[in-house]
Amino acid sequence: MNPTEQLADLGAEWQNALALYPLYCALAREFVIDLPPCSDLESGLAAPPQESIDQARQWFAEVDERIHVHQLRQFLQTTGLISEEALRNLLAHHLHKQTRTDGDRDKIDFLLVQYFSHCAPSGLQDGDVDLAYMAQVLEPVLGVVDLTPPEGLDFIDQLITEAHACKDLEELFTSQILEKGRKLKVSLGENYFMPAAMLAFARFSFLMRRIFFRLMHQDLNGILDGLRRLEERNVATLDCRKAQFSSDEPIGRLRMICQSWKVMFHAEYSSGQPLRMLTDLRGVIDSALARSEKEMAKGVQARSQAAAAGANGVQENLADSDQV
Repeated sequence: MNPTEQLADLGAEWQNALALYPLYCALAREFVIDLPPCSDLESGLAAPPQESIDQARQWFAEVDERIHVHQLRQFLQTTGLISEEALRNLLAHHLHKQTRTDGDRDKIDFLLVQYFSHCAPSGLQDGDVDLAYMAQVLEPVLGVVDLTPPEGLDFIDQLITEAHACKDLEELFTSQILEKGRKLKVSLGENYFMPAAMLAFARFSFLMRRIFFRLMHQDLNGILDGLRRLEERNVATLDCRKAQFSSDEPIGRLRMICQSWKVMFHAEYSSGQPLRMLTDLRGVIDSALARSEKEMAKGVQARSQAAAAGANGVQENLADSDQV
């Protein structure tokens, strides 16, 4: 690289740092990270010396080390500061690092999915999300990508097919598809940062997130519908110890919890404890409905038998009357 190109690269790096600084400051405040301000970035210095660039790099490195991917996910999906340009700046920052950690890999994977989600049309169908379309949308951040995936990544399509076949979150978690995908990603090591690999995993993560949220809302709606049906049958409480609630949990409280979960799970994409509680609660309610329907069927059968016995009694009485 000649001196002119080096200066141009440093200038672009500094402009990107200036653009990212307010976003990182907001991130640090959100998660109560105590870091001193970076004075030259704070002042918006137009033509910084090398020392200022080095200090800015150190400042960003310290923040990156203390921000985890789930915090970045939560922040970007709830803040009003995000935009296509902000996502491009964040991706440029992480992609151009000299040394990248496992945390950087996870953040890049999330940011690529977030960027694609931000730019893709709202009516996009899962079947339209092939590698060629992903490459087209992600070209501003990844450049032109050879669509031939690295060896060993054919397994990703199999995982996506298995995920599409899952009927609910319980089946998705039991299949361990998310864990298998993550294990495959980690196994690549530095090869993950090859553009074709990043593209393949961005597609996997985007489709998995879609499937995840679809099944999550399906389970939540199933729980709320089940609670309504149980209330109609005069059931006031449920034994929800299997789902880590009480043995006498009021239906009304369960409904309020499910409504709050709809908000809380907006930024979730894992099989953590709250989501495990959701799947367990779905199981509790499905079992309660099955018992209720069985009891109702027994009641109908008993009434039918009583009615039949009554009819037989009337017929016998009539026969006795005829004989008199």
